[in-house]
Amino acid sequence: MADILQVTDETFENEIVNSDLPALVDFWAAWCGPCKMVGPVVEELAKEYEGKVKVAKMDVDQNRETPGRFGIRNIPTLIFFKGGEVANTIIGAQPKSAIEEEIKKLL
Repeated sequence: MADILQVTDETFENEIVNSDLPALVDFWAAWCGPCKMVGPVVEELAKEYEGKVKVAKMDVDQNRETPGRFGIRNIPTLIFFKGGEVANTIIGAQPKSAIEEEIKKLL
């Protein structure tokens, strides 16, 4: 079973930017209703793409530097990385199919 990586401002660069695998980072907060809708979908995708895509979550209340760096103003925000660069961004709750379509573009 795939565990979703919990990244912080301190671990983001090493875990995501320097990752050999493409990555998906879910920027969220505990109080965010739409984040609670997206969370289980992100977990499902982490299992389905284990070993192909690194899936991580970042709590924006606990980590302010990284969300600021990427101009995150609304959550949930999903950012897709390939080769350490932003490949795409999804803002707001989206269906699994829309998120999976972006993952497939990374592969």
